[in-house]
Amino acid sequence: MKKTLLSLIAMAAMSATALAADIKPALVYGTGGKFDKSFNEAAANGAEKFKKETGIEFRDFEPTNDTQGEQAIRNFASRGFNPVVAVSFAWTSAMEKVAAEFPDTKFVIVDSVVKLKNVRSVLYKEEEGSYLVGLLAGMASKTGKVGFVGGMDIPLIRKFACGYVQGVKAAKADAQVFQNMTGTTGAAWNDPVRGGELTKNQIDQGADVVYAAAGATGLGVLQTAADNKKLSIGVDSNQNHLHPGSVLTSMVKRVDLAVYNAFKDTKEDKFTAGIQALGVKEDGVAYALDDNNKALITPEMKTAVEKAKADIIAGTIKVHDYMSNNACNK
Repeated sequence: MKKTLLSLIAMAAMSATALAADIKPALVYGTGGKFDKSFNEAAANGAEKFKKETGIEFRDFEPTNDTQGEQAIRNFASRGFNPVVAVSFAWTSAMEKVAAEFPDTKFVIVDSVVKLKNVRSVLYKEEEGSYLVGLLAGMASKTGKVGFVGGMDIPLIRKFACGYVQGVKAAKADAQVFQNMTGTTGAAWNDPVRGGELTKNQIDQGADVVYAAAGATGLGVLQTAADNKKLSIGVDSNQNHLHPGSVLTSMVKRVDLAVYNAFKDTKEDKFTAGIQALGVKEDGVAYALDDNNKALITPEMKTAVEKAKADIIAGTIKVHDYMSNNACNK
C-alpha cells in the first residue's frame, strides 16, 4: 500500500512537471515595434508580468513588414511553442493557415477573429474607451475644435475615431473634429514625423486637443501637441507620463490582459478558444487618470466621464461601433 501511494505521488509530480513543460509561450508583435510605448508595448508588458510571476521565459518577435508575421507564427509553432500569441489584425490570414496546420497548438489573435477550435480571438470595444476620452476632449477644448490622427486607414481605426467623435459631440454638440489617417500600409504605424505633420496641420486649423490612435506614429502626435502647448490623448498604453501636463488622458486598451491571460490559462490548463469581447464593463478599455494628468481633469470632467462610464456599463449609453456597418452614426 505504501509503495503504491509513493508511486502515485511520484506519478503526480511527473505529471505536474510535464504540464509545466508544455508551457513555452511565444509572442508576435504588430509592425510598429515592441517598444512603441503603445499597442505592442502593452502586449510585451503582459508577457513580462507572466514571466515575473511564474519564472517561465517567453520568446517574442518583431516583424518589420507585413510578410514576416506568418513566418514567425509558423516558426514558433513548428518549434513547439505553446501558446503562440499574435497581436495584430494583420496576421489574420497567417493565423488561419498556421493554426490549421498545428491543431494541437493553442493560438491567440488580438483585434481579429479566426474561427478555429484552437484559436482564441480577443476583440476590444474601442469605441467605448474612445467615447470616454472624446467626452474629456470636448470638455477640455477651448476652441470647440479637436483632432484625431489614426495610423493605418482600416475599419478598426475608424472605430476609434467614430467613438471619439460621439464622445466629443456629447460634450459639445457643435464641436468640429478633424480626422487624418497616416497611410494605407503597415508603415503607417511607425511614422512619428508624419504623425507630427498631421497634428500641426490640425492645430493650425484650431484644434487644441488631438487624439492619436496610431501606434508609434502617435509619439509624433504627442510631441507636436506638447511643442505647440496643446493637449493630446494617448492610446493603448497609458501615455500620460510621456508629456506630463500636456497629455490630457490616454485611452487604455488592455492588450496586456489578452497576452497575460493566454499564457496563464494555458499554464493552468484552462485555455478556451472562441471570441472574447472586452469593453468598459470588462475593464478592457478605459481612460487613464494619474498624477501626470490629474491637474488637467477638473472635478466637473471627472464627474461627467465617470457618469458616462457607468451609463455605458448599464447600457444607458450605447456607443455606435463603426465596424457594425462601416459607417459612423453620430
